[in-house]
Amino acid sequence: MARPLDGKVALVAGATRGAGRGIAVELGAAGATVYVTGRSTRARRSEYDRPETIEDTADLVTAAGGHGIAVPTDHLDPDRVRALVDRVDDEQGRLDVLVNDIWGGELLFAWDAPVWEHDLDKGLRLLRLAVETHAITLHHALPLLLRRPGGLVVEMTDGTAEYNRDTYRNSFFYDLAKSSVLRMGFSLGHELGPRGATAVALTPGWLRSEMMLETFGVTEDSWRDALEQVPHFCISETPHYVGRAVTALAADPDVARWNGESLSSGGLAQVYGFTDLDGSRPDAWRYIVEVQDANKPADATGYR
Repeated sequence: MARPLDGKVALVAGATRGAGRGIAVELGAAGATVYVTGRSTRARRSEYDRPETIEDTADLVTAAGGHGIAVPTDHLDPDRVRALVDRVDDEQGRLDVLVNDIWGGELLFAWDAPVWEHDLDKGLRLLRLAVETHAITLHHALPLLLRRPGGLVVEMTDGTAEYNRDTYRNSFFYDLAKSSVLRMGFSLGHELGPRGATAVALTPGWLRSEMMLETFGVTEDSWRDALEQVPHFCISETPHYVGRAVTALAADPDVARWNGESLSSGGLAQVYGFTDLDGSRPDAWRYIVEVQDANKPADATGYR
């Protein structure tokens, strides 16, 4: 099997579950050594109180063919993040790919609640987890990534720049967080491009994460059973799909063509030719605009 990332070192910040886990595993399948971070460990759960752990993610990376290394890290703590990067430097002497997938806001935002009615402490906590963590991680990790030319930074968000520009996303705090991360990809492109690295913002489509599947009372094997209650879930994708998008970017010798851009898993699949686990190529954001938001009946024909 092709292992285009043999010898490469990646850090996936926020890899406990969801997109972060899918990205870490696919980077491992391509041969990378992957450091995975988060706050949920086998010894201690975060406030999410969920069963997924970073050790589990590291084991999945190794099982896929890479080398997974779990490092418990609170990315709001600059000293912990500095220690994480120092460890990567001491053990590997390089960092080729940084994926900022830190989020932690699912339990903190209220759908369609205006800012004056939204719980202020929860809203500010969401912004700290979704924005401040990324800035702290970038500050400490980028000098190591820039040590060698060709590094890649992927800022994970929800929605493309075009879609989020014209669409209100759930609440003031959620909208601000996701738009801020999109802007990070753009700003980093200006700062990293002249220094030999590439930065992008990347969004998955409707993700069949552990939490989403649980919400709908289905599993990955039975996810189509959710279509009765949520018909547009027909366009959903596994976390491995966006993982393959990141892997395609990391393996592309011409990745600089995307510098500063807002990208999606479905859009990149059309360029690089990768598929989701079932062999399909869901193009969620085109579907959302042309079908869901246009109030058409759910039908993914031509979109996956």
